[in-house]
Amino acid sequence: MDHRCYTCLVKSFDKLLESHPFPEGTKETHMKDFLRFLGAENGKIMPADISRRNHQKIREMLQTDDPYREIKIQSNNGLLAQYDHWKAKVNQSDDPFETALRLAIGGNIIDYAANPEFDVDETFDKVLNSDFAINHSQLFREKLEKADTVLYLGDNAGEIVMDKLFLETLNHPGVVYAVRGRPVINDVTMEDAQSVGIDRYARIISNGNDAPSTLLHLVSEEFMDVYRQADVIISKGQGNLEGLLGNREKSIFYLLMIKCQLIGNKLGVRKGDFVVAYNHLLEN
Repeated sequence: MDHRCYTCLVKSFDKLLESHPFPEGTKETHMKDFLRFLGAENGKIMPADISRRNHQKIREMLQTDDPYREIKIQSNNGLLAQYDHWKAKVNQSDDPFETALRLAIGGNIIDYAANPEFDVDETFDKVLNSDFAINHSQLFREKLEKADTVLYLGDNAGEIVMDKLFLETLNHPGVVYAVRGRPVINDVTMEDAQSVGIDRYARIISNGNDAPSTLLHLVSEEFMDVYRQADVIISKGQGNLEGLLGNREKSIFYLLMIKCQLIGNKLGVRKGDFVVAYNHLLEN
């Protein structure tokens, strides 16, 4: 936790409360409860774990397991409608691997927590015509070619359609695609991944948890078995990076668009930058 995280978490929880028709008294009660919780945790809990707690509270208040289900379906269908267009772009490019990689990273813009207002087409155009702020993509390609098992950590609905295109282009026989154990924000679940056809290019598993991240102290043993066996781990998005940043025990490549300047500072880049970063080459 950084002191700036507290402000962000309070704003995020307030936005969550305001986005649903709760009575004002209920909102006040839950915000006070949240502020007491933040004051008592003493910086020992990761932001993603706090976000997990907040979304558990919202699901309980709404009495629904997946408040973002319709938004996720719309995001997936919107990108699926463009799939053939982007697949043709990949196939016609001089380097299909890099083009598909760039589109997968561009898809990371679809995020209803960190960045609810986004322009997908503008982001795809930018990522196809920009330099990566951190570019370990050649090493990424080399590591993938030598890997027997690749663990791909999925992030958000919509974005996963571009993950599918990258996996189809990669055509690796040993990919395991991990999804959240139950719905949280617009993060990918088993239902989402299967609905867009990722199961045609990877074995899909649940990480057994509902944090919008990969928190190794909370994931399932099934996930940990694959994690231990994986030769390369692909960490999509900022949420997964937050849970794994500083991890040195595995070969991890972080693929994302930077949505928070605090994370940008940790990596030495700016908000809005695109990154392909190998964990063993980062200073943190």
